[in-house]
Amino acid sequence: MRKRTLIWSAGAVALTFMLSGCSIFSDESDSGRDASNGKGVQNAPILLTIRHTQVKDTQKKRLAMLQDVVKATEAKVPGLTITLDGVEDKVNRFEKLRAEMAAGNPPEIFDLFGGTDTKDYVKANRLLDLTPILQELGLTDKFYSFEEFTVNGKIYGIPMAGYVEGLYYNKKILTQQGIKLPETWDELVAAAAKLKAAKITPFAMAAKDSWVINMMINTMWVRTAGADSIEGFLNGSMHWTDPEVLKAFEQYRTLIQKDYFQDGSLALAYAEQQNTFSSGNAAFMFDGSWANTPLLDPEKSVIARDVGFMNFPSMGGPGDGYINGGWSNAYGFSKKVTPEQLLAIKEFIKQMYTETMQKRQLVEEGMPPAMKLQDTSQVNPLITEILHVFANSKGTFPAFDSRIQTKVREKLERGMQELLGGRTDPISLMTELQKQQEASNKEETHTK
Repeated sequence: MRKRTLIWSAGAVALTFMLSGCSIFSDESDSGRDASNGKGVQNAPILLTIRHTQVKDTQKKRLAMLQDVVKATEAKVPGLTITLDGVEDKVNRFEKLRAEMAAGNPPEIFDLFGGTDTKDYVKANRLLDLTPILQELGLTDKFYSFEEFTVNGKIYGIPMAGYVEGLYYNKKILTQQGIKLPETWDELVAAAAKLKAAKITPFAMAAKDSWVINMMINTMWVRTAGADSIEGFLNGSMHWTDPEVLKAFEQYRTLIQKDYFQDGSLALAYAEQQNTFSSGNAAFMFDGSWANTPLLDPEKSVIARDVGFMNFPSMGGPGDGYINGGWSNAYGFSKKVTPEQLLAIKEFIKQMYTETMQKRQLVEEGMPPAMKLQDTSQVNPLITEILHVFANSKGTFPAFDSRIQTKVREKLERGMQELLGGRTDPISLMTELQKQQEASNKEETHTK
């Protein structure tokens, strides 16, 4: 998902959630051996569990890559057996891993989200400091950014790939309807009106999974309020009720009131959004680059050769031209491992983070590399386009849920579903959201 080596120097970004009180973690469970300086290899059985999130049909290639790494790692470490534990991404992040961290018994290797998640787990003393390992393996300077996983100067996660969010569009539909790529909000709305008149769904949308709605609105309020708006909410210099923030939600409601989203979206799971778009039944879809795999699979997508990608149009605010993108997903490692397990973990890192594996991710899955590749040939044209859009953005900003508190995120998710269903309005939603923001900020201050 990134073509040229220099493209990702545009900057890093983030993603989401705060555990509501790290005091729920008990340090008693850390009475086991700390493996930060483990040495020695034995032929006795060594067991590792890898928690991964490659469980969907569209992630088979990604899972195959992980399985190849597992086989290579086991071949290098006598007595090593690695068990793969697949869990759906959202369940892993918000339920299972969180509970395991609270109990002090996470898997030895696990899918880790950057930003707030990582900071909370570091505060709870659950994550292995990877700084010396990366230095030992000569990998420290091979990555574009460790920002999402760095706490107090130490690195606690190794990014697997990058991401970027924006508008996918159906080139064939836009050409047939005589619609040029919209560069402004007014042009986007005009395009949606023309598409609806032609009985074509303007925007594929599945809102049953509430996080899906918040991708697009996150970008919209950054357009109108600025790329530093999230930090403003957190430090109190900006409010959800500010006119420039409210403007984005009012304009989003315009899309709702004019029926520009696909019918019945509140009852549709995320996969249905991609299905609608890939079947050629919608002109636009706001999504992340992780959607590339199903969109480019000719067996699953009738528009595999007709997909384009663009940054969200300008809305006349300070955030115009910025894009949500960066490196927020990584492998993290439990601090409570034996010296033998630590040596096996080092071998896993050596096998996983190579030019070959990063190139496979880019070519086979369209996943933006986390490492600085020397060879970026054979990349799908859509991926090249995504890389170009990213490289030419004004800058990046983090996904709001990588920084904002859990209760604020949850209130916004429920509120956006209510807005989509006509059960609230932007002013009421922003008022309630600001109340929760102030309460969460206060609670956070008291727990520091």
